[in-house]
Amino acid sequence: MEPKDRPIPRRSLGSSSGIHYGSFVNSLSSLTPKAEEKEKPAISPRRAYIAVAVLCYVNLLNYTERYTIAGVLPNIQKFFTISDSTAALIQTVFICSFLLLAPLFGYLGDRYNRKYIMIGGLGVWLVTAVGSSFVTASYFWLLMLLRAMVGIGEASYSTIAPTIIGDLFVGNQRSAMICVFYLFIPVGSGLGYITGAGVANLTGDWRWALRVRTVPSPVMLAELIKLCISPQSLQRYDFESYLLISCYFDPSKSYVWSSLGVTATAFLTGALAFWMPTFLSRAQVSQGIREPCVQEPCNPIDSYIFGAVTVVTGIVGACLGSGLSRRFRDKVPNADPLICAIGLLGSAPCLFITIFVASASIPATYVFIFIGELLISLNWAVLADILLYVVVPTRRSTAEALQISVLHLLGDAGSPYLVGAISDAIRKSRSATHEWSFLSLKYSLLVCPFVGILGGLFFFITSLYIAEDRKAAAQIVEGTVNG
Repeated sequence: MEPKDRPIPRRSLGSSSGIHYGSFVNSLSSLTPKAEEKEKPAISPRRAYIAVAVLCYVNLLNYTERYTIAGVLPNIQKFFTISDSTAALIQTVFICSFLLLAPLFGYLGDRYNRKYIMIGGLGVWLVTAVGSSFVTASYFWLLMLLRAMVGIGEASYSTIAPTIIGDLFVGNQRSAMICVFYLFIPVGSGLGYITGAGVANLTGDWRWALRVRTVPSPVMLAELIKLCISPQSLQRYDFESYLLISCYFDPSKSYVWSSLGVTATAFLTGALAFWMPTFLSRAQVSQGIREPCVQEPCNPIDSYIFGAVTVVTGIVGACLGSGLSRRFRDKVPNADPLICAIGLLGSAPCLFITIFVASASIPATYVFIFIGELLISLNWAVLADILLYVVVPTRRSTAEALQISVLHLLGDAGSPYLVGAISDAIRKSRSATHEWSFLSLKYSLLVCPFVGILGGLFFFITSLYIAEDRKAAAQIVEGTVNG
């Protein structure tokens, strides 16, 4: 068939030029059903599993460090004497630098050796993370600057790592590896709360929590350097195929709507992860269960419990979501976005009950937190898989970067600050008391259930287009190969 006679399917956003870690065969198989039964992996299974293990280790350390700040937030507020909205800026500037640099690293990851890009970014992450632990009380602006620079490392890694896994595995095996990779997000987040609060409590200084978290980082960099994947070891696209498939950059409808759904998920996780331990602590102070924190170290029990809940719900939710996806995907073509929609819509009433029952019963509050977080956690592994099969392989890093930028810009970059700003505005309307401090944060968190409902609707819209867009992405690649 001549090039002019080739059928041109409706265009769909894909991945990028020079896909260094996956072969053309592997990339095609990731878009077609049961391809793992027909295609031979581009590298040995042993090397692929080692690569995933290293990436999971890095993911664990990244998220542990990120949520250490949330685990010691009351201590930081006492140390710098800052309000809720100002405290939330620590997370906001970090996420903003992350989202601004994600497109750059996505562009570079589609064109150059991704391993060395990650090593360079994570080297900056290590230096700035350690440096932020030496900031004194009069230099809060320096802490924010260093936390913004920490986002460089996260941007280099989070944009690239899922696309490497997508290139190394196909079909159900890829879904399973993506699930394993995303399991380390809640595990790392929960460990960040637990170890951060624990170290701060033992040492009496929250800054030691940041220092201890970076101790395993040299091992992380060493493992990345030894990572036995090289672009030379994998097949490449022929030049004609590369030129043709790289043209397809228009985002599909399912990509756009699922990105909005991911943004709502990120908004929820960002706000809840940052504020929930502090909210629970204030609830107990308002009920007279606990004395207010007047000096460091503050009582760490809520960070311990919330961290444990995050780990358990994250693991169970990700495994359950991935399992449901693999079970129903062949029978129900739009199963993945429907799972995400049900998760977000189901979490909304749980979050609403959590916010109001906290003033009456802390144990009941944790029950509804557990259920709500479990439902939200259904999404993460499934979301990554959606992006990989509605995006052609040569645009995956770019698509990942664009999605990361949107979800952080409209999601967890602003949600902690928005909740903190609303809380400050409400608190200023009356004289300051411990009970009113709790109530102001309680009312500001009410934005979360409504965002959950909105995100669920976005995923329902995604389900209307997902089957067509997945088929279109496969046709683009198959048309390039067979033509």
